[in-house]
Amino acid sequence: MTDLSVRRRRRALTPGQWIGRALVAVVLLAFAAFFILPIIWLLLAPTKTNSELLLSGPFAFGSFEQLVANWNELFAFGSGVFAVWLGNSAFYSFAALAITLIVSIPAGYALALIEFKGRRLLLVTTLVVMLIPNTALVLPIFLELSAVRLIGSPLAVILPFSFFPFGVYLTYIYFSTAVSRDLLNAARIDGAGELRVFSQVAMPLATPVIALVGFFSFVANWNNYFLPFLVVGGQKIPVQVGLANLLSNVPAFNPTTASSIVIQLPTLALATLLSVAPILLIFLFAQRFLVEGMTAGGTKE
Repeated sequence: MTDLSVRRRRRALTPGQWIGRALVAVVLLAFAAFFILPIIWLLLAPTKTNSELLLSGPFAFGSFEQLVANWNELFAFGSGVFAVWLGNSAFYSFAALAITLIVSIPAGYALALIEFKGRRLLLVTTLVVMLIPNTALVLPIFLELSAVRLIGSPLAVILPFSFFPFGVYLTYIYFSTAVSRDLLNAARIDGAGELRVFSQVAMPLATPVIALVGFFSFVANWNNYFLPFLVVGGQKIPVQVGLANLLSNVPAFNPTTASSIVIQLPTLALATLLSVAPILLIFLFAQRFLVEGMTAGGTKE
C-alpha cells in the first residue's frame, strides 16, 4: 500500500462523521445569520425613507441622497443636540478612563509585587466589589453624590465611571504572571527606587494590560445608561440617554408623542450606528496596541 493510498484512507470520512460535520455547519450558519443579518439591516436602514424601510426589501439599499437627508435631520434635531450628546459621552468616558488608568495600573502592580500590611484583605475586597452588579451600586452612589451636592455636575458621572475594580484585578493578574520578578529585583539591586522600577521597568512591559483595561473601561463608560440618566439632565446627558429621548419622538414606538419634531425610524437607526461607531474605533485602536505590546513586552527568563 503506497503512502498516497494511506493518506486517502485517513482522509475518508464515515457517514456519521459527514452528518456530524454537516450539523455543525448548519448550526454555525444559523448563528451567523442570527447575528449578522440584523447588523446588515441596521447598516442599510439609514439609506431609506420611512416608507421604504417599512415596505421595501429589508436588505435593499436606498440611496446616498436619503442617507444625507437622514444625517441632516438627525443633527438638526433640537438645534444639533445630538452632537452635544456625543461630545458629552466622549468627555465623560475619556476623563473617567484617564483616572481609571492612573489608579488601576499602580494598584494592580502594588497588589501583585509589593508586600504590605492588609494586602490580602485589599485584594479580597477588590474581588468582592468586582462581583457586585453595577445596578446594585447605583442607589448608594446616588445618595453619596447627593450628599456632596454633585448631582447635575459632570463629576457625578466621571467619578463613578472611574471606579473600575475589574481593571485593578486584570492588572494584578498580569503583573503576577507575565512580568519577571527577577527583572524588577535586578533594577532594585542597581539602585533604582520603587517608583523608578514601576515607571521605567514595569510600565513599558505593561502595554498589553494598559490597552486591555483602557478598552474595557471605555466600553463600560460609553455604554452606561442608568447612572447618567439619574445624575445628569438637560444638555449634559450622554448619547445613550439621548437615544432614549430620540426614541420617545418616534411615532412607531410612542404613538402618543406630542412633540413638534418627529424622528423617523431611518434617522433613529443612523443615530444608533453613530453611537456605536466610537466603540468600534477604540477597539481597532486598542487591538493594534495590544499586538504591539505583546511582542514588545515579552520577557525571556
